Amino acid sequence: MRWTLDEVEARALAVLRAAGASAAQAGPVARSIRAAERDGMRSHGLLYLPIYVEHLTCGKVDGQAEPRLTQPRAGAIAVDAAHGFAHPAIDLGLPRLIEAARQVGIAALTLRRSYNCGLLGHHAEQIAGAGLIGLCFTHAPASISPVGGKVPVIGTNPFALAVPDGQGGARFVIDQSASVVAKSEVLLRARQGKPIPEGWALDAEGQPTTDAEAGLKGSMLPAGGVKGFGIGLMVEVLASALAGAEPSRTASPFSGPVGGPPATGQCFIAIDPAAHADGFTDRIAALAEAITVQQDARLPGARRRAARIRTEAEGVELDEALMARLRLQKN
Repeated sequence: MRWTLDEVEARALAVLRAAGASAAQAGPVARSIRAAERDGMRSHGLLYLPIYVEHLTCGKVDGQAEPRLTQPRAGAIAVDAAHGFAHPAIDLGLPRLIEAARQVGIAALTLRRSYNCGLLGHHAEQIAGAGLIGLCFTHAPASISPVGGKVPVIGTNPFALAVPDGQGGARFVIDQSASVVAKSEVLLRARQGKPIPEGWALDAEGQPTTDAEAGLKGSMLPAGGVKGFGIGLMVEVLASALAGAEPSRTASPFSGPVGGPPATGQCFIAIDPAAHADGFTDRIAALAEAITVQQDARLPGARRRAARIRTEAEGVELDEALMARLRLQKN
């Protein structure tokens, strides 16, 4: 079965509203699910919808939350997501962030008492669409232990960078986690009863495992060992400590009903290239060409862009297992 992107968004919106989310809370999340399916990132699309519903039902997310914005300084914006979804809180803060960055050259937006923000690169891309460099960070419940240890301290803690192309879009988007792979990929395989590749995770005893369920009970492996853990630690400083959010090590999981609201955080930084030096767009174009001119080389985010074109033309294919999950949520 295939759905159009409009149908994906409409189903997601209807399911979230039926689960108790207000229109203001559900709308941005439904649009995020649409964007994930559009870009071929299925683990953050309709597959995640039942988790959102479960968390609305058990109280991990307040479906009636009203985020609150403050701006204590010219280049500093803070949003309290009030235990609601991250997306409406981000939508509230990004316009003010972009305005502030244009005024002072660089500005930061932090969010606290927030939740899973979906694909971080989509938010960075919004900043790039405004002609600014977008540098974004989000932390997550602890799933990575320090190298040499076996008790998780930080989350997969992604960061994203989107660079404007001077034409209202992004020249390229980097979106990667501190772990070898996003935890959602392990969750996906656990639900499918499939093994994970060696080198993705450790079990609860700190031993390598290809069992997805054992990996979820243990810890994810950082990309690049010590270097990956360092990247995750940087994200923890900015998205958790700076934002005043719950630390990864005490935040409740993004999956399952155990625990209260995760109360995690995000940090978005916007930089106006025009405030620093002329010719930024030309230098970025030359940098991009130095990559793409090489055979088989591609810019970060190229696969997502290709999937975007394909999905907008062909729609989203849904298998029977996912349809069954969606029918269950609808009922």
